[in-house]
Amino acid sequence: MSGSAFKTNNYDQLTSTFDAACERADRERDEQRKRTNGEAPARLELRMFTAEALQTMTFPPLSYLLPGLIPEGLCLLVSRPKLGKSWLVLDLAIATAEGRFVLGELKPESGEVLYLAMEDGRRRLQRRLTRLLPTFSGTWPAGLTMATEWRRSDQGITEIENWIKETTRAEKCPRLIIVDTLAQFRNLATGKNVYLEDYAAISGLQKLASKYNLTIIVVHHDRKSGADDVFDTVSGSLGLPAAADTIAIMKREAGTVTLHIRGRDVEESEKALQFNKATCRWTILGEASEIRLSDERSRVLAALERAGVPLTTGDIISLANLVSRTAADKLLLRMEEDGQIERIKRGLYGLPGDMDAAIGKMREKREKGRLETKPLKEQGDNGQSPNLPHLPEDVESERSSPRSRP
Repeated sequence: MSGSAFKTNNYDQLTSTFDAACERADRERDEQRKRTNGEAPARLELRMFTAEALQTMTFPPLSYLLPGLIPEGLCLLVSRPKLGKSWLVLDLAIATAEGRFVLGELKPESGEVLYLAMEDGRRRLQRRLTRLLPTFSGTWPAGLTMATEWRRSDQGITEIENWIKETTRAEKCPRLIIVDTLAQFRNLATGKNVYLEDYAAISGLQKLASKYNLTIIVVHHDRKSGADDVFDTVSGSLGLPAAADTIAIMKREAGTVTLHIRGRDVEESEKALQFNKATCRWTILGEASEIRLSDERSRVLAALERAGVPLTTGDIISLANLVSRTAADKLLLRMEEDGQIERIKRGLYGLPGDMDAAIGKMREKREKGRLETKPLKEQGDNGQSPNLPHLPEDVESERSSPRSRP
């Protein structure tokens, strides 16, 4: 081979190698740009669909863990510490694994349960299960799998997905996963971008729940300060409720605990709850508005009975521990319409029959006043004037005796 031919071939090889390197660099730069923009490396046409195609797509129906309350997806359960939410999720886990009722008359869809009780030890779990399940008669549910230690964040999500896959391969149905609590599961916050960190803390779990059509309940705490909207009391930024499919907040209000529900796939609702200390189980009493109204009416009636006389609206608000003047006016109006109380006059209310008693007293008072102010000509010849009680007796007798003319 001549020298010129060797130089030409070598040049061609270098050129092709350089071109391949440039193409590889371009591909890597494109993939990096896609990752930076949050795009999946899949082909663009595979990630898009038309409205016409969506019209004919079929999907499995939405399933509910608790009918009308908690659907599939990620549910954020929030309350003050020590209010009893861990008892609630443990009872729910047992009901799902064993096929029994929970919250009174609700029966969840049965399936396998993974309960990550990362704030508890095995001894405490055994003690709590002993309160909720029979100790000597019957066997505790094998479908309830528990762990008191678990990896955080992405590694923890990978382990949860492995449990889902293993359960499915065993021809069982994974139905519920409980993370108790979020603080024990998420990565430690850096404070650089609170919203994004909060959103990322549960977004991976939310995607996992959507992928496998099951329910994941994440237990969390609320913040100390209140808010006009109860759903704004979730501890942290708005990133947490933004990433959740359903938000359930347990809040103590006017002596009762209310379960507030709001979500993408459920109607907003409020349920009044009652905790039984003997059985350590929660029960739904009914719609919170009805229970609250019934409780407020009872307090109003009790206040009027204790007083024994009609009371002003201000006194009723104070004695019956009502929320505000506006709420009190509406409540008293409804109670009057239902015949539970009577409106004596503006701003004065009493029990049924107090109106007649008040009218009788007013008539008696007017009659007494009329008699005391009767004109002299209608009082007879008793020689005394009831309108001069201040005169001494000797002066009065002198007025009544006839005078002799000089």
